Amino acid sequence: MLLCTAPSLFFRHVEQLLTLAGLPCPRRGKALSQLGIIADGAILTQGTCILRVGSTRGLEAEARRLKAEAVDCRGSVVMPGFVDSHTHLVFAGSRVGDYEKRLQGKTYEEIARAGGGIRLSAQRVRQASVNSLVRQAEGFLKQFAAHGTTTLEVKTGYGLEVTQELKLLEAIRRLRQTSDLELVPTLFAAHALPPEYAGRPGAYIETVVRELIPRVARRKLAEFIDCFCDRGAFSVEHCRRVLAAGKRQGLIPRLHAEQLTRTGASHLAVEVEAASADHLDKLTAADIRALARSQVVATLLPGANFHLGLKAYPPARKLIDAGAIVALATDFNPGTSPTLNMQFILSLACSALRMTPAEAISAATINAAHALRRADRLGSLEPGKQADLIVMDLGDYREIPYYFGVNHCRMTAKAGRIVWERRDCR
Repeated sequence: MLLCTAPSLFFRHVEQLLTLAGLPCPRRGKALSQLGIIADGAILTQGTCILRVGSTRGLEAEARRLKAEAVDCRGSVVMPGFVDSHTHLVFAGSRVGDYEKRLQGKTYEEIARAGGGIRLSAQRVRQASVNSLVRQAEGFLKQFAAHGTTTLEVKTGYGLEVTQELKLLEAIRRLRQTSDLELVPTLFAAHALPPEYAGRPGAYIETVVRELIPRVARRKLAEFIDCFCDRGAFSVEHCRRVLAAGKRQGLIPRLHAEQLTRTGASHLAVEVEAASADHLDKLTAADIRALARSQVVATLLPGANFHLGLKAYPPARKLIDAGAIVALATDFNPGTSPTLNMQFILSLACSALRMTPAEAISAATINAAHALRRADRLGSLEPGKQADLIVMDLGDYREIPYYFGVNHCRMTAKAGRIVWERRDCR
């Protein structure tokens, strides 16, 4: 990794500069395809922020005056850094054994009943130290940066017990202090029912509401609160209690909704004014209409469908055509979506969800920034916004999803510093 502390950078002669400039609101419908492309474009940064965006010729004189370090981007696409608004970054080990069992025909639920799944990850977290959790996550974060992600949400959820959830939040806190990337913490204690609470989900929810949430809020360890509302997880009423308790303590709701079964969780997300409802595989027409009328970001996670070998994917086209705010994320986790490559998620969005490349890019940048309540400074390349951008070694943005499974990222800049670049770049 290369760390650059230059006060000013000049990205010049960009083949296609995708600014995504526009109104300060989420992209819906046809607006999702508006990338604000500038040919032979340039970006001039100063400190952590973008100073100017325009043509190379138009910015050259000011770049010379500022003695900006020039970064030649001929033949490249420059775009906002990916905002990955749904990850489970911090866990111990992997669940490759679950993966093999699925290939042998076992279902997600069968694996969980046999001791695998989320509970296996929870068991491994209990055996792990904070230091070991941090070390594993640091390795993943280097890969996130190498693939163009500059901001990511990080959920807990593999603790399933007060002290273990706090341990995960401590690991996230340490990572936020040292990482070049921006990490957004989410308390996700209502992920699965711990074995010791078998048959008593209400009792576990009571512990989360009365003990864990207040402790997390007092220590300011999380910004969002999340619940898994689905078959084998928690009911709408359980999640309503958790999200309401979180809101009272200043945590912003988000929700795992309608993934395995249709529960009505998407309507709960609208009811509590959640920042996002995520997965959304099992939506009805009424659910889609409700989301389209709301400010809830519909975050789609096709990596999970791909890894689980499912034939059905979230109804992206119906959501977009109805006017919903659609975002994309990796759902990086050890069980159902062990990918941290947002470029691959764009490929899935195009091939499996039938989104266009432009729609997918908007969903993975500006709309994802809205899902994390950071669109005022992230998700587009505009003067005054944070200088988070990536240089792609391609001349046409449509080639990012077209050449699937390939890392096209040549350089990643976060807050005006180059935090990763390919060795043969300069």
